[in-house]
Amino acid sequence: MVKVFYDSDAELNDLQGETVALIGYGIQGRAQALNMRDSGLNIIIGNRDDEFRRRAVEDGFPTYDIAEAAQHGTIILMLIPDEVQPDVYRSIEQYLTPGKALVFAHGFAIRYNLINPPDTIDTLLVSPRMPGGYTRDFFLRGDGVPAFVDVKTDATGKAWQRALALAKAVGLTRPGVMQISFAEETELDHFAEHFIYPLIFAAIELSYDVLVKNGYTPEAAIMELYGSREVGEVMVTAAKVGMYNMLDRNASPACQFGVYTYMPQLFGAAQRAQVQGIIDTIKAGTFAQALVNDQKAGHPQLKQMVADAHQSQVTQMEARVREIMKFKWE
Repeated sequence: MVKVFYDSDAELNDLQGETVALIGYGIQGRAQALNMRDSGLNIIIGNRDDEFRRRAVEDGFPTYDIAEAAQHGTIILMLIPDEVQPDVYRSIEQYLTPGKALVFAHGFAIRYNLINPPDTIDTLLVSPRMPGGYTRDFFLRGDGVPAFVDVKTDATGKAWQRALALAKAVGLTRPGVMQISFAEETELDHFAEHFIYPLIFAAIELSYDVLVKNGYTPEAAIMELYGSREVGEVMVTAAKVGMYNMLDRNASPACQFGVYTYMPQLFGAAQRAQVQGIIDTIKAGTFAQALVNDQKAGHPQLKQMVADAHQSQVTQMEARVREIMKFKWE
């Protein structure tokens, strides 16, 4: 059974006297910083000179260059993109003096040995399972998003207390945080990003193409596939009550009959082998190395893929649907 920690397992007082330096004030960094400050922690921000740093200043945080923030902080949170973390780590390594803590929101750099912190500091994982916007919104309404937590190195004897207190300050222990290793967190996260999300996007692209070629109205196809938000709302309900309970409660007999008829036909031995291939690539670190190489070159491959995606017929038609439908999209 997986071990889960809740509010009652964590004490904010375990962080008394600590200075928490958040490196990176992007989507996740801003949300965590605001939540932690609201929980009473002493927060400083380390960020390069850009619009994110200016926003941190506007939000009232003491803000420094990254290295200076790491020097002042006793707990340092790495909330910057995975592929740039090694370079940033080298700039702050000299300030990771014994007894400090280095905290990651994603295990990528540790799992693939891109960063190897000294054994004299605590190395922690506090990994919310939702983007920062949700982390902040849930916190403000008295709830929280779930998370994974782990301790790679307990140099001080209080690493777990620190990790759980940080999770509590962000609101993560309200629903509960699972004890999951750096490696498993990384591989599960990549699997979702390499299979589930591509599967959804590819299914929409293929469906739209085939439907339009068969004479269906393009705007109606977008609306039916995902534009009405039905799919998103259905999956939110599935997360709350269970996938098949959701079908029992919300789907017509025709819908249920269609799901149960065609679901087994979509994935055979060949598709299962493809899924296993994705897992093998994740474990071998092939994708991680490709990502790091692309980042070092300025992300030419990623930029090209993004540009190509935005030329999609789906992208153009969904803009048309948003224009003609008086729907409250926000």
